Amino acid sequence: MNIIDSLHGGYIYKRRVATLRDALAEVMPRDARILDVGCGDGLVAHLIHEKRPDVSVEGIDIMLRPKRYVPIVEFDGRVIPHPDASFDVVMFVDVLHHTDDPAVLLREACRVARKAVVIKDHTRDGFLAGPTLNFMDWVGNARHGVVLPYNFWPKKQWLRTFDQLGLETEAWQRDVGLYPWPLSWIFGRSLHFVARLRPRNHS
Repeated sequence: MNIIDSLHGGYIYKRRVATLRDALAEVMPRDARILDVGCGDGLVAHLIHEKRPDVSVEGIDIMLRPKRYVPIVEFDGRVIPHPDASFDVVMFVDVLHHTDDPAVLLREACRVARKAVVIKDHTRDGFLAGPTLNFMDWVGNARHGVVLPYNFWPKKQWLRTFDQLGLETEAWQRDVGLYPWPLSWIFGRSLHFVARLRPRNHS
């Protein structure tokens, strides 16, 4: 294991997971049934439930890992294998930029979510945003064999897509605080966001 893997896999990863737990738990509706799309091993979902025991969380992913923290169903990466309006919330945590077209899964989320779609992802805005995000994605995922299309969108593209799909922005948090200083100056900035969106078709 090189020094980058050691640093990321240790302190940074633990801080990231804890920060994500807090940011995501804060925007979840009361007593929500949550579907975590592309959940990996389900650790973040599990931690959200620990912090918010009023919510329940299950996941879907394109592959099932040996260790799983929540119930997880395998899916094809495009069609969510659940009926219309069957969950209160559909959640994506750093998943959509790994797809060729995030709008495909967002459209599915609009179909399945009754109350909200919650997203943690990135905005490709600002000085050297593209190369910085590509490097972060490579460090965090390449060693796990994750597909890396580096499909990072600027904020205006996210907002345009939300509008086209009938998603209304209820909350948008930037500067999520995933990294300690001075790494936050390089890898934090406005490159991250947590958003809660309401599907108009279920309002």
